[in-house]
Amino acid sequence: LLYQSLVSARGGARYLKFFQRELDRTPTNFEPFASVIVPCRGMDQGLRENLSALFRQDYPRYELIFVADSEDDPALKIVEQLIWGFARELAAADSSGHARVERKRVANVSARIIVAGRAKDCGQKVHNLRATVREVEPACEAFVFVDSDARPRPDWLRSLVAPLADETVGAATGYRWFVPVRGRLASTLRAVWNASIVSALGEDTRRNFCWGGSTAIRRATFERLNVLDEWRGALSDDYALTRALQRARLPIKFVPACLTATHEDCTWRELFEFTTRQLKITRVYAPHLWLIVLVSNLLFCLVFYGGILITSARALRGLPFALPLALIAAIFFLGALKAHLRLRAVAQVLAREGVRLGVGARVAHLSLWMVTSVIYLLNALAAAFSRRITWRGISYELKSHAETVIIAREDETGASHNSSHHSRHD
Repeated sequence: LLYQSLVSARGGARYLKFFQRELDRTPTNFEPFASVIVPCRGMDQGLRENLSALFRQDYPRYELIFVADSEDDPALKIVEQLIWGFARELAAADSSGHARVERKRVANVSARIIVAGRAKDCGQKVHNLRATVREVEPACEAFVFVDSDARPRPDWLRSLVAPLADETVGAATGYRWFVPVRGRLASTLRAVWNASIVSALGEDTRRNFCWGGSTAIRRATFERLNVLDEWRGALSDDYALTRALQRARLPIKFVPACLTATHEDCTWRELFEFTTRQLKITRVYAPHLWLIVLVSNLLFCLVFYGGILITSARALRGLPFALPLALIAAIFFLGALKAHLRLRAVAQVLAREGVRLGVGARVAHLSLWMVTSVIYLLNALAAAFSRRITWRGISYELKSHAETVIIAREDETGASHNSSHHSRHD
């Protein structure tokens, strides 16, 4: 475990250098027409601010396509208000004394809504995406996928698409960073838990993965890999896309500038529901990663917390305890060092969004990582015994990476509709 901690801390130093190097890099001028697809279901915290940011991208020309499974989805009311609001802003720009400048700022984007209907044999988000990519503008050269809980900066779209100038790049991706709104313990633990996944993305394009909340891919590459078929029967859009890219040996470029803040709080129930869902999906789509999480966190909990018990017992009995205490202290110090280096890297991006990591957040990331190791272990163990998850009001059973069973749905009143839709795609 001490060796593992040393390697991890060394990786943190490389991570910081990677961020600094990438953020200083001048983006290319590759700015093809992009179709930005935004799956929506329900009301995310800060939804209006999140979606509004998509209308204000510093990008020559792009379209926004918002997709939901029902026209009654409350998120679509926010979308409609934003579309009308920007239409009025465009009209006002036409009649203002600064028409040229103002019109250019708001006229580079068009927006529309698609209602995809209910999924029958795959995840609802995957169903929505499959329906939408068939409806993009003919001029589209790049697909961009973004989640409704992300709040991107104005240069997000340009930064995400820029790596695709190199046609050998399979896809470009960002990732999320949770920013608790009220700073309660459950929300803070989720932020710390999620932070370790951010470290998994970096310079090694062979080990990177696509995050569905912020991914760009050339339309030609998407079609050549036949991603629509890869998505058939799947629950996880990003894992399925990652599998297709890895099979074709196409690199996935992580773009630090596209690390996006997710401003949300969560309850204890939502914390464990979210974290366990991630590990259950991982076990189905990347079982080798799930096994690494299980073994590494089991090792940590046995050695670190077992070491605390041994040290305490020896101290109470008046026996020497300097060696186990020193080992525990070294492991904690190296873990805190890794968290510190990660925070320094991430803070450079978040500062550009006006997000400041206060003292409380920094202390939490430096200390609570050892608590989230316990949560990771519990998540991995839960994934060993169950493949059922609930995601945005829909319950699924994950039979395989290409076989998803929809068990139940919640309607607007909270009632559930049982479903027997079941299919397999080989």
